Amino acid sequence: MNLTLSQGKSYYLMGTYSYIEMTSPELNKKAYEILRDIEVKLSDYIDSSEISKINANAGKRFVKVSDVTLEMIKKAIEVSEKSFGYFDITIGALTINAKRLGKIDEIKAKELVNFKNILIKEDSVMLKEENMAIDPGGIGKGFAIEKAYEKLNTKRGFISIGGDMKIWGHKKTIAIKDPRNGKSLAQMVNFKDVSISTSGNYLRKHIVTPEEDVLQVTVAHEDAGFADAFSTAIFAMPEKMRRKFIEDNPDVGVLILYKDGSIYMNKKFMELFEILIFKTNKTAEKKHD
Repeated sequence: MNLTLSQGKSYYLMGTYSYIEMTSPELNKKAYEILRDIEVKLSDYIDSSEISKINANAGKRFVKVSDVTLEMIKKAIEVSEKSFGYFDITIGALTINAKRLGKIDEIKAKELVNFKNILIKEDSVMLKEENMAIDPGGIGKGFAIEKAYEKLNTKRGFISIGGDMKIWGHKKTIAIKDPRNGKSLAQMVNFKDVSISTSGNYLRKHIVTPEEDVLQVTVAHEDAGFADAFSTAIFAMPEKMRRKFIEDNPDVGVLILYKDGSIYMNKKFMELFEILIFKTNKTAEKKHD
């Protein structure tokens, strides 16, 4: 089989544009179909999705879900535990029920955000309190990419959805956008298979952050779902907890851009790329372990 990647193709997925580059046009289409099937299950913008059914039945009854939805929820809970609760998919009480739908006020919504009130019984899920809601926005894209990678089982490929991407079986030049000017903050070539996710409120309006010093967080990890969720969590953390998380999780590569132009980069992030070039108009402080 020819393992040269075919010409990539763009698709509209999960509220944004995706780019899929596999070893044949047929595999490009197959990857899209897998991702679209996951979107239909997980999107809170689709009334018939399993997530929307869970949200509609919050505080009332358990909803039977597919293996994919159950896996996403369990992974989200794992991330919540590792991130001291700064990542929490029940933020939907605020982002969906308060801000989008106006069903409840924001004070009440914030009281309902608690991942520990997600109840799981075999293949069924229930939110303990009425007006709770799951918002998969902080993990869904990366999770979908990782599931597509697993289901495709190909030796090479590249999938990107919004600020999330996965490269496997080959090396690729990629760039991290500088939100201050729309240009490239950094360019790099992966050393090994890697998943990358970038978070910032200009990208993800649903992140509730206690500080304004961090402009953008990029995470590199083997698993695209974890990369997505960890970038969301790290962005939302105060600096003290951010540093503790990075210290406690040495398998997570982290690159942080601060509003003053300084950059933090840990050892793991550097290890995942054989070339890493920063392009800044001013001298940035490149701090690393």
